Formats: sequence, structure tokens, C-alpha cells
Amino acid sequence: MVEGIEDLIRFGEDSVREFKSIRIQGKRVAEPDAREISDDFASAANASGTTFLFGVNDKTHAIEGVPFDKLEIAETWLRNICNDSVKPALPATIRKIAARNSAGEERCVIRVDVPKSLFVHEGAHGYFYRIGSSKRKMSPEMLARLFQQRSQTRLVCFDEQVVSQAEAGELLAPLYTRFRTELSSADDSEFLRKLHFIAPDVDGVMRPTVAGVLFATEHPESYLPSAFIQAVCYRGVERNADYQLDARDITGPLDVQIEEACRFIERNMRIAAIKNPARIDIPQYAMNAVFEAVVNAVAHRDYSISGSKIRLHMFADRLEIFSPGGLPNSMALDEIGERQFARNELICTCLSRCPVRKRYTEVKRERIMDKRGEGVPVILSASDRLSGRQPEYKLLGESELLLTIYSAPIDDRKKLRAMITSSGETTNSGRKTIKESGETIKSNSGVINKVGETINHAAETMGETINDTIKSNPGISLIGIVEKVGRSRATVARIVATLKKEGCVEYRGSKKTGGYFSVS
Repeated sequence: MVEGIEDLIRFGEDSVREFKSIRIQGKRVAEPDAREISDDFASAANASGTTFLFGVNDKTHAIEGVPFDKLEIAETWLRNICNDSVKPALPATIRKIAARNSAGEERCVIRVDVPKSLFVHEGAHGYFYRIGSSKRKMSPEMLARLFQQRSQTRLVCFDEQVVSQAEAGELLAPLYTRFRTELSSADDSEFLRKLHFIAPDVDGVMRPTVAGVLFATEHPESYLPSAFIQAVCYRGVERNADYQLDARDITGPLDVQIEEACRFIERNMRIAAIKNPARIDIPQYAMNAVFEAVVNAVAHRDYSISGSKIRLHMFADRLEIFSPGGLPNSMALDEIGERQFARNELICTCLSRCPVRKRYTEVKRERIMDKRGEGVPVILSASDRLSGRQPEYKLLGESELLLTIYSAPIDDRKKLRAMITSSGETTNSGRKTIKESGETIKSNSGVINKVGETINHAAETMGETINDTIKSNPGISLIGIVEKVGRSRATVARIVATLKKEGCVEYRGSKKTGGYFSVS
């Protein structure tokens, strides 16, 4: 039982409280009308939020309750209204509450908390606004003003808008203190306010902003339901659930989402091997290009579009990244590599202060973003060098941007050998020499160009991944490592042997019961 439910009923209906009788016939809700309820929910979200109690008579305030054997039917009906009948969908909270009627009999009331929304919502019969205990259809002038206030006209930076259903105390200190500098205030409230992680709402209450939720909570999708990355890897070239190899909804603070998305791609991409005469590993994708593509998608997506998340889909021949939101201002597709624009200035600033975890990318800088507009050129050039095809940007309507990065021809041995042969030659000592336009870059193993850097990076990062796996799982067997990293036994054995030779890991125990340990 939720404390205070009797008080909610006793004081009657007002602008933040409304009662509804509910009648269920068979397996469907006969009353009230779902379309009317969608208007009620939308009007509450467009105003300051409302608590609805289903199973309470709105005239007598009597607790009628919802039959216990019909609770699931009623809850599903309410959930469908929130998700399907209100546009965009509502993140309402639905709870079952035990209460006693005037005769002392136990009944169940369904409580639906509809918070004030970041968006403007439409019910079945249009746009409504709650005034007192009733709703009113909004005039065009009021609707335009509300759209402006909710930042959907882009007159206010959306990432600095208040998230009305969140509390300032829900921001986690370990996540926001990483942005603290020597000049930052010692007072958390002042620090968060200056960082624009909290701001006052219309009532003067300090609440988290969109950026605050995205960087300083463990589950931003609890407040912004579309603030996550949907990652799927398919077998073949079709978007078909029957061919799905791996799938994950990547959540967490934005910098963690970027890291985990790169990890997902790195784990699922294939690697070809060519002997020329030394072994050369050729990955499907250049990880520095992948990193920049994921960073751009997370940093520049439109977070005000409800119901549209970042989609990352891997195929045998390409990687597709769908980012919600069209191109900003008057930027055209053919200008995307030349012009610079930040849709979310605060988010970009925060990402420029988050460190790069180097084991997931060959990016040389220390921070996730440099804010110099170099991301798209890296995506285009690094991918072109590896696959021989320029990545393609495509605008889907006005609300989504698709980036397609093409795979290296890892299934075509002739093309791979031709690529290696055309990009370099082998010296008499057996060391690789790969030339590009007469320019060479020296390395410890010989002379390689940027193509060689991209090719060798896959082996380096896999070595780091295996080393980290052994550190996290002392005594792990070779088979255990194979299962965790998703590579062949031969590949893992070869890399583990290299790590042993370099003194990074060692094998302890017998052949049957022993395992690998990290050497600190």
C-alpha cells in the first residue's frame, strides 16, 4: 500500500489529481473510453502532470476498485494508451495500490502518474491542456507557445532543458564529479548549476537537465526513453531477424554508450588473414572511423525526438548507423565533411572532457571529442583506405540521418592480395614496406603507411582485449578466453602466446586444471 492514498481521495480532484471508475466486460475495458483517456493523459503531460486513480468514483469518491482477476487487463489497456494512443508516447508510471473501501473491504486501485513532459503531446482528439480538474483544447496561439517553451522549435538548447520527472538528488556523484576541475565550486549544487546539469523548473525547483540525466545517471533511458543505442549484428546482407547473430540495447551515460558500441562492433566484426609473406590481419572496418561515427551519432542526434533511438546495424558487407534528427540549419549532405555545427553544445562540451579508452580505438587524442570538426573527414578517409569505397550519408525524410560504412573485402582473397600488393612491397629482410603516394611512416617493425596502421590495429586491440579478459578472470582457460572474446581458438592461442613471450601473462598449474594469469 502506498502511504497517503486515502488522503489523495479525501481531498477530491484538482489540477494534479483525477479519479476514474473502470468497468471491464470479459477481456476488454468497456468504460471509460480509451480515446478520452488519451486526451486526459496528453493534457496532463502538457501541463504540470497529474496522478490518475482508476477504480475510484469521480462523483462520490468511493473506492470501487478493479477486480483482482482483471488487473492485468486494465494495466495492459492503460499501457497501450500511453504507448500507442498518445503521441509521442508517454513515460507514465503505472502502479497497483491496495486500499479499503468504506465497509473496510480490501480493493485494488490502479495509480497512473503522468509527469510534466519535455514534449508536446497529442491525444486521440487533438492537443489539450489541463486547467484545474478539467481539460481544454489548446488554441493555435497557445499550442505554438507551448512548442516554443518545450524547445521543439529549437529556440532553446534542448540539452539544457529541465527533465521534470527527475530529482536533482538522482544525479550520481561518481558520475558528475569527473567533470570537476581545480576551479570548480566545492558546493555540489553550485557546481551542478554552473555545469548546467541542474536548472530551476517553472516552480523554481532545481531539477536535472537533459545533459545532466545523460551523463550523471546510470540509466538515462528511465527519463528519456529513447536515449540508448540499439545494436544488432546480422548474418548476410539482409535486415532479417532470422539471421540475427547478436543484439544488445546499449544504455548508460553517453561516454559509456560510445565505448560499449565500439566494443560491440569490434567483437562482431570479422578479421581476414593474409600471408605476404608475414601474416597480416585485415579487419572489416577501420576502428578509428567507427569510433568517430559513433561519437558523432551520440553527440549530434536530436534527443527531442521521442521514440527514435540510435540504431547500429552490422551486416556482412556494411555497417549502418541511423541517427535521429535531420541536418541542422541549411547544411547539405555534400557539405557534411566541410562544415561544422553542434546541435547539442552542452553534450559536446561534456564529451570533450571525457577520456578516450584507448583499448577500443586507435584515436590518438585523449578526449572523446576535440570539437575541431575532424570526425567526418576521418570517417571518409580511413574507411576508403581500408574498403576502397567511400562511406555514404543519406537523409531519411527530415528526421533521420543514415551513415553507411562499407566492409573491407575480407571474403575475396584476390582483392585482399591485390590491395596489399598495390599498397606496398616486401623488403629483402622480410619486413613490410607499404607505400602511399610516395609517403612512408616508420614503425618498429618496418615501414608502413596508414593502411598498415588500420590493418595492424585489429590485432593490437584484440591482444589488449584478451589481456584484459585474463586480468578480470584469473586462472581462465584457453577455451574460456575463446568464449569470452568470440574469436577462433587458433587466433586466441596465437595472441596468448605473444602475450606470454612479452611477459604480460603466464600459465600456472597443470595442463588439465591450470589457467592463465596476468603478470602485474
